[in-house]
Amino acid sequence: MLSLPEYNLVDVLEGEICLARVCVENNAIASIERLGPTDDSRPFLMPGFVDAHIHVESSMLLPGEFARIAVTHGTVATVSDPHEIANVCGIEGVEMMLHNASQTPFKFCFGAPSCVPATRFETAGAELDVAAVTRLLDDPRIGYLSEVMDFPGVLSRAPEVMAKIRAAIERGKPVDGHAPGLRGEEARNYLAAGITTDHECFTIEEAIDKLAYGCKIAIREGSAARNFAALEPLIDSHPDMCMLCSDDKHPDEFLLGHINKLAARAVAAGRDLMNVLQVACVNPVQHYGLDVGLLRVGDPADFIVVKDLKSFDVSEAWLDGEVVARNGKPLFDAPVAEVLNNFVANPVEASQLSARAEGDCIRLIEAIGGQLITGHATVKCTKEQGILVPDPANDVLKIVVVNRYANTQPAVAFVRGFGLKDGALASSVAHDSHNVVAVGANDVDLVNAINAVIAEQGGLSFSNNGDTEVLSLPIAGLMSGDCCDKVAEKYERLDQKVKEVGSTLRAPYMTLSFMALLVIPSLKISDKGLFDVDKFEFASLAAD
Repeated sequence: MLSLPEYNLVDVLEGEICLARVCVENNAIASIERLGPTDDSRPFLMPGFVDAHIHVESSMLLPGEFARIAVTHGTVATVSDPHEIANVCGIEGVEMMLHNASQTPFKFCFGAPSCVPATRFETAGAELDVAAVTRLLDDPRIGYLSEVMDFPGVLSRAPEVMAKIRAAIERGKPVDGHAPGLRGEEARNYLAAGITTDHECFTIEEAIDKLAYGCKIAIREGSAARNFAALEPLIDSHPDMCMLCSDDKHPDEFLLGHINKLAARAVAAGRDLMNVLQVACVNPVQHYGLDVGLLRVGDPADFIVVKDLKSFDVSEAWLDGEVVARNGKPLFDAPVAEVLNNFVANPVEASQLSARAEGDCIRLIEAIGGQLITGHATVKCTKEQGILVPDPANDVLKIVVVNRYANTQPAVAFVRGFGLKDGALASSVAHDSHNVVAVGANDVDLVNAINAVIAEQGGLSFSNNGDTEVLSLPIAGLMSGDCCDKVAEKYERLDQKVKEVGSTLRAPYMTLSFMALLVIPSLKISDKGLFDVDKFEFASLAAD
């Protein structure tokens, strides 16, 4: 039996803090001896943090490397949706993530992707039908049905969508939601299908609507979508119905912090400490039935040691009675990378990126920093010899999506909000089908940026005046096999180059990755063309 030093024990379930001695035996908590009032000279022992909804792939790291960084921030578990790699490589991709994750002490809870592809209006690398989803749900390593993004299908009770939901419910596994902007009767109808959570609320009014129908709200703060400021009052008003999540987290930010940073922000904003810890540590464990300890006798010995209950700087992280991180350093190695991909596209030529003017005005996507939603505008077009061209002076840039799974004509449209005065950026991280998406101020740089990604069979790139750099992502075009430090360094260099040519977006590559996400309003683009999400149909580039 291992007797830990005396710590200030944070008992979130009982809502109290006291000096205590905890003993660990056979990977579990054997005893807790309460010794009296807190001692300000001693650190705090508390449950570990849980990210209630994240796509590990968006960190550009394999699960093993993700786990090594997460534990340094006190995260001991994640509820992880592998639909990014599933859209590229199908069940084989999910199996690879499960295998890689299993070689770490970290407690991943992976879901069965419910919407692969997300819509029929784009080209993905795989399709998971009812039989495939049911097969995954029968796997004991799969803990839930991942976000049901086809909200029109749920509202209309489409048979295939409902069959996937039914399969999860029959197996006693929760169903995650994805319903941006749904309010009132539509929200009630969506949730009545058996859906239990939503992480897409961007106003508190929307969240309260969904809470009234029994939905748990995952308050999201990722690298692109940042909803914490709008929703954090829910931590005190509905502490039993909220969780914290990242959804998507790029490697540079992930190195600096995770759920611990959100907990610190909540406490600094005046939220009740025990409510914050219930939301950040307890609710995901209870909702998803995670095998994660909550500092009770008999629980797995999963906990963290923090210096104080304001900054939540982590001194140690423990999983199943073993120290897995100490003073910012992980104490286990990442498993060997497994290379898996699905990439067919050949290089493009400038002639493939031209679009002929069919009037004086065009529809324009409006990118919004800190949000996954986009605006929808009509602007007077700029043209040369009848061909539409970008107008960087007025922040009207060309956006292109290239089908990575077949050699077809690229889709071309225009976007505002990226702010480039010159150059182009491209990425094979393009939710959810992960075709190649690019934004640029001219066709030469666009071609160079796109072809740099194609040459690596996946990655992020930036090109300007013949100077092209690329961050290679050879695993499904989504992830690197390198360590987080190296990936973050390359990513930060690309990010800086984009900002040097005028972008004011906080995370331009993350924002770029959501321009092709057809389940988030209001105007997006897939490899098949411009798409009006509000009407759920294709839209012409020319506007009346």
